[in-house]
Amino acid sequence: MNPLQVIVPLVATAVIVAHLAVFSAAAMAGGSFPAKLTLERAVPVRGVGLEHLKARDRARHGRMLVGSSSSSTANVSRVVEFPVEGSWNPLTVGLYYTRVTLGNPPKEFYVQIDTGSDILWVTCNPCNGCPTSSGLNITLELFNPDNSSTASQISCSDERCKSAIQSGEAVCSNSSSMCSYSLQYGDGSSTSGYYVSDTLYFNTTTGIEQTANSSATVFFGCSNSVSGDLTKSDRAVDGIFGFGPQDVSVISQLSSLGVTPKVFSHCLKGSDSGGGILVLGEIVEPGISMLSYLQILFVTVATANFLRVHYNLNLESIAVNGQTVPINSSVFTTSSTQGTIVDSGTTLAYLAEEAYDPFVNAIVASLSSSVQSLVTKGNQCFVTSSSVNESFPSVTLNFMGNASMPLKPEDYLLQQGSVDNDIIWCIGWQKNQGQGFTILGDIVLKDKIFVYDLANQQIGWVNYDCSLAVNVTTSVKNTYANRNQMDASGSSPAAFWKRQPADIAVFVVYIFILAILHR
Repeated sequence: MNPLQVIVPLVATAVIVAHLAVFSAAAMAGGSFPAKLTLERAVPVRGVGLEHLKARDRARHGRMLVGSSSSSTANVSRVVEFPVEGSWNPLTVGLYYTRVTLGNPPKEFYVQIDTGSDILWVTCNPCNGCPTSSGLNITLELFNPDNSSTASQISCSDERCKSAIQSGEAVCSNSSSMCSYSLQYGDGSSTSGYYVSDTLYFNTTTGIEQTANSSATVFFGCSNSVSGDLTKSDRAVDGIFGFGPQDVSVISQLSSLGVTPKVFSHCLKGSDSGGGILVLGEIVEPGISMLSYLQILFVTVATANFLRVHYNLNLESIAVNGQTVPINSSVFTTSSTQGTIVDSGTTLAYLAEEAYDPFVNAIVASLSSSVQSLVTKGNQCFVTSSSVNESFPSVTLNFMGNASMPLKPEDYLLQQGSVDNDIIWCIGWQKNQGQGFTILGDIVLKDKIFVYDLANQQIGWVNYDCSLAVNVTTSVKNTYANRNQMDASGSSPAAFWKRQPADIAVFVVYIFILAILHR
């Protein structure tokens, strides 16, 4: 149990109220690891195998790079929060998702948290190919604009549609038709539909107030057709919540409406129980300094007459146990065909093809003789009875501006099973075959606070226990709210101003004086 600090605003002749709160850190659940190695030296898989994970990520990268044909931040003082469910662990869930409430009457939808795309879209009625059940034990829903009294279709003559067309997020046949979109997947999967405008409901924290219900009118995708992996029910959700920087994204829309600052943050729990924190606002914690913020380059990748904007970091080198891996620095140079992308919609991590083998060789070379190395189905794996931190080296990603991202073995390894008392670990970073892009997925993003400052085109991070509370600031200087994580039911804890113990002492004296005056 960690006591939250108490904040008490002192205003003359006003009623003084002291708010106290206590939160509990969520328990971190583990899993068992069955199976033994067979004579064929195939790694026994706990849950989902690496081949399936790579295939799913390949489909995801197709969505990132293939498709069909901002306003300044207002002076706002509200923090918008969303619950986080799911887990990075591909052997259990393999994705993080949240819930959004849309329409009138309000209806709740589960959507994947995706920093690699812009559009918020949900499956709509009717929908061709949409799954009707999910292996995530959630109830899938369909949005029906006809059943919402506040819904309206976006026409091609609408300025919002024109803006989406310019960024490649919409298509139109003529000015009088509905504003449509069509996203194509690399494996042939796709989603398509049209844009609607309706009410989005969310929780906000403003100043000393407790969390309040708020809403705003936004436009989002109404998908009436999906194909390929989107039709599968094993990890099906109701859609995707894009947190990209373009005008069509919800974060950009709410910022232009003056509802939130143009900054969002997440802290994704790495335990099997998953969950975490997602807020439209800036998480401020010790260790996130200006030195650890990097300039975002909004890289536009042109494929199939389509432009996509990504959060790209200027990676310069990789170190294993403090030794720089011999990789030509030009491999990481940012261009339209290469760069380092931060993408919460990808489960694993993918190194540019020319960087992968030197990285794996450096890991293998640093291992002690007690660790057995083996290759199974093209994946580099290891067998050891020692703890992962004792057996494997640390890794550091070094970025332009003297910023670095230290990584633990669990940030690049995936536990795949066990044999007797030995644990089988496989490198969870994969070779981005034929590609110059390095993609940092959930295996790297977990157990860290990430802040995306779209207004100033900066990004920062720090290692953090995401089961703990965080401090969130809005664009109003020196305004803070203390946020605990959302629980699985989506209930929201109270927010409090922060104040020093000396101020509490002043409050006690003030109350004592009032008691004497009223005797």
